[in-house]
Amino acid sequence: MSATRPAPPSGAARVGRALLDRLRRIWGWLAPRLRRALTFWRRSIQARVVASTLVLSAVVISGVGWILLQQTRDGLLRHRSEVVLGEVDAEVSDAQDRLEAASGTEVNAGRQQRDLVDPIIERGVSRGYAVVLAGPEGDDPPLRTGGGEYTSGLDLVSVPRSLEDHFDGVNRPTAWTYTDIVRRPRDATSGAEGPTTRVPGIIVGSQVQLPSDGKTYTLYFLFPLTEEQDTLGLVTRALLTAAGLLLALVAGLTWVVTRQVVTPIRMARQVAERLAAGRLQERLQVSGEDDIARLAYSFNQMATNLQRQIRQLEELSWVQRRFVSDVSHELRTPLTTVRMASDVLHDAREQFDPGTARAAELLQAELDRFQNLLVDLLEISRFDAGAAVLTPENVNLGDVVRREVAAASPLADQRGIRVVVEEPDVPVRAEVDVRRIERIVRNLVTNAIDHALADDPTEAVIVRLASDDEAAAITVRDHGIGLAPGEASMVFNRFWRSDPARTRTSGGTGLGLAIAQEDAHLHGGWLQAWGRTGQGAQFRLTVPRHNGGTLRHSPLPLIPDDAVSSEAAVVGPGTVVPAHEEER
Repeated sequence: MSATRPAPPSGAARVGRALLDRLRRIWGWLAPRLRRALTFWRRSIQARVVASTLVLSAVVISGVGWILLQQTRDGLLRHRSEVVLGEVDAEVSDAQDRLEAASGTEVNAGRQQRDLVDPIIERGVSRGYAVVLAGPEGDDPPLRTGGGEYTSGLDLVSVPRSLEDHFDGVNRPTAWTYTDIVRRPRDATSGAEGPTTRVPGIIVGSQVQLPSDGKTYTLYFLFPLTEEQDTLGLVTRALLTAAGLLLALVAGLTWVVTRQVVTPIRMARQVAERLAAGRLQERLQVSGEDDIARLAYSFNQMATNLQRQIRQLEELSWVQRRFVSDVSHELRTPLTTVRMASDVLHDAREQFDPGTARAAELLQAELDRFQNLLVDLLEISRFDAGAAVLTPENVNLGDVVRREVAAASPLADQRGIRVVVEEPDVPVRAEVDVRRIERIVRNLVTNAIDHALADDPTEAVIVRLASDDEAAAITVRDHGIGLAPGEASMVFNRFWRSDPARTRTSGGTGLGLAIAQEDAHLHGGWLQAWGRTGQGAQFRLTVPRHNGGTLRHSPLPLIPDDAVSSEAAVVGPGTVVPAHEEER
């Protein structure tokens, strides 16, 4: 069996593919250069100032040039029309004198027409104008034409209709207007009509009465404006050349002037960037006594004051961290002794009277809380000192969540709260520090149990997991008292409580969420909160799948699906969160 080969592509298809490939290569070459040009335009004040100055200068120069051209054109046309009218008056007067001198003799109309027009045509050849003699009605074919460069091919097409209507009667005054002189030359032997040419010009009409027949004829004098057109073109080219040179001069001057202003600003920006990077000893060089020099001096003074205050704050922060660390460390030894004594009293509480036994139980509970507080203070001091270290390993976050939920089940049973874990069929794996993630999940789950409502058995604390190629996320949803507007950004503050009068069932220290947020940041992740009064709250932990990755989104939404819609604002690409919440 022979295989059927596909038909080769047609010529049009090959041409289309070649054109597309060429367009892709051109775009591949052009795109990075366009991006660099746009980046330079956005970042360069100097370029924008020069460009805007050039645009405004071009507008002003164009307006002034247009006005000058209009005035030059009007002046040339006005002068030409005065000269033309003077020549026509002289020609008509001379023609009238010649006709009056020959009025006593018997001459036919044709001879008088030649005597009238031929001298004018002869002078028109030397002076550059042409003549068309129209019949008495004004719309008949021309009786005689010629003069100037137009020895043939002229007719009444060059005469505007308005001028013909003006000379429909007799004894009409001389009139003139602008027109296009149309020439339709014909070959002398074959009689074929050649190409039509049009030249701008002035046409002047005047009436003459022949003594031979007493009829009134109209003489149309056609004066071309080629010289004026050439002069106007020369002036236009001169103005364009001057405008180009002036724009180049303005661009150069603007570049030099803006450089004198922008250069100190760029130096200030560079020094400010180095100050922001921690090089607090950087200063601007001050030269002169102008406004820029005074600005540099003030900037240096500001940098000196900031350096002094930052050093004071660093020293104070170092003393504070050292104090917290030392106190927390030194308290562990006496706390161990007190713990041992408390354990003895707590174990023997059945032998005491009821009041003493209750006091032993309270002492044991408060010592537990005090010990947890010391552990959290030590952990916070490590974060403040920058001594926290991440030990990542590739783990299944579902196993971590199930362990912490199982550990919190006694507290949930005591409160009458159900805790439900919802995870996908595919394991949610990520490179994380297991101890820190366990601590985050433990804090979120115990807080959710502590703030959930136990009187509604249908509502449970829901823990969800999800992941994609870049990120993994865990959300903890409760249906408790919720968070008031503005509290979602405060829950991670140290020792902050939404309701100070409310007792803590889980015995928290007030540092759990602050430590959890520091743990999330140490992973390069997010820890966010959403809440509504009466609708409960939801916390979302998002970490990169791979250690050192960058987060751009989260696989799980921050706002739960069962939340009642209310005022919201778009924050970040594609993420909708309430207006009072912050999206990292």
